Amino acid sequence: MTIEDDKRNVYLIGLMGAGKTTIGKALAKRLGYRFVDSDHEIEARTGVSLPTIFEIEGEEGFRRREAQVIADLASRNAQVVATGGGAVLRPENRQHLEASGFVIYLDVPLSTLYERTRHDKKRPLLQVSDPRRKLRELYAQRDPLYREIADLIVSGSRITVQSVLHMLIKEMGEPWKR
Repeated sequence: MTIEDDKRNVYLIGLMGAGKTTIGKALAKRLGYRFVDSDHEIEARTGVSLPTIFEIEGEEGFRRREAQVIADLASRNAQVVATGGGAVLRPENRQHLEASGFVIYLDVPLSTLYERTRHDKKRPLLQVSDPRRKLRELYAQRDPLYREIADLIVSGSRITVQSVLHMLIKEMGEPWKR
């Protein structure tokens, strides 16, 4: 990371419930960057909820929309982006993230993810008979992709937002310290 990189984006990746939005908002504030949640951006652009998009267009239709949003966000600077958990599934999304910013993988234990998401009806992929099993499948599929593009991997579930921020600023290097 060089000084010229200090206006690059910061991307948070990981499974649903990992804390991307919570950490992202705090990190954006700390850096003086704009915060964007890519899922919320999709909802704002379409005017409908993610479950509605999944219901009408299926996962493939949602992934097409997500790829458009990721490409657009990658063309901008000075923002912290909380990506959807499946954003890494498309190679073009991984390329956009790697090329335009610093990628942080929030790797949280499955038991914690399940506790955080089990009552959330707004997560279409977990509206199945066995959401815990679905999370395991998603982790097995996505973890290698997250690791492939991560500049930094943050493991754990019991650390505070402030301790994560402190560690991220330290690990991301001098240009990010303000």
